[in-house]
Amino acid sequence: MKIGYYPGCSLHASSAFYDVQTKKVFKHLGIDLVEIEDWNCCGATSACKTDAFLSIALPARNIGIADASGLDELLVPCSSCYSRTLVSQKVLADNQDLRDSINAELTKKVSGRVKILSILELILRRVNAQDFPEKLKNKLDGFKPACYYGCLLTRFPYDVEVPDNVENPQGMDIICEKIGAKPVDWNYKTDCCGASATVNDTDVALRLMSKIMKDAIARGANCLVTTCPMCQLNLDAYQDKVREKYGIQQRLPVYFITELLGLALGISGRELQIDRHLIDAEGLLKEIKQV
Repeated sequence: MKIGYYPGCSLHASSAFYDVQTKKVFKHLGIDLVEIEDWNCCGATSACKTDAFLSIALPARNIGIADASGLDELLVPCSSCYSRTLVSQKVLADNQDLRDSINAELTKKVSGRVKILSILELILRRVNAQDFPEKLKNKLDGFKPACYYGCLLTRFPYDVEVPDNVENPQGMDIICEKIGAKPVDWNYKTDCCGASATVNDTDVALRLMSKIMKDAIARGANCLVTTCPMCQLNLDAYQDKVREKYGIQQRLPVYFITELLGLALGISGRELQIDRHLIDAEGLLKEIKQV
């Protein structure tokens, strides 16, 4: 099965190992990801703060490329890219004049034929398939993750069809349970980590991350798991600063869902590039004999 693939900027830069994992995991699940040609930045969170038109037009160009590819679905692993792309598609579907205006400047026009998928949607489709149990090589029963969805998978600036409960999303929890992990029930699964405020308002971002860390630890989690490159990077890169400022003793590795799923499918930690984390993520694997 072939599905279109939009990695976005983070997966070709600071979160390049997420790109590697995503391709490996879906190959094991029988899905070939076809990266759309000549894609551009979707604008992420910055375009919508500065220019409403660009926030729609930038992802629209990628949608047009995907529409013209002949593929029926487009996987967007990054939570920010997924939000921007899904919102752009829906805004253009609801606004003929804007769609015509943008299409007039595009070589490949937006038709709206391609379905935009989050990484959780596509993984859930496969883990719920009848043949999934035979693909499992390891049961991750030593993992107790706090499934951290963040704000971008649950809060959209436009009325779009959301494939999960926005108040208490369950997709990642279901995936973890399917591979033998024991996700904890906690209060901060949809809270903001501060996103780019780590740059211009660091104290606020550190305070937000401290709440996430404290609750996950209090609920017995031994790791965090997410789909968002910004959330993963923030909680990985700034965790020691958060711990020092707020008196948190414990460290928590911050995994992408592709890492846990990849381990369950028998892909080694080194193949998944788990050694590239800033907060040690291999120690827990050794502790629960996953390496």
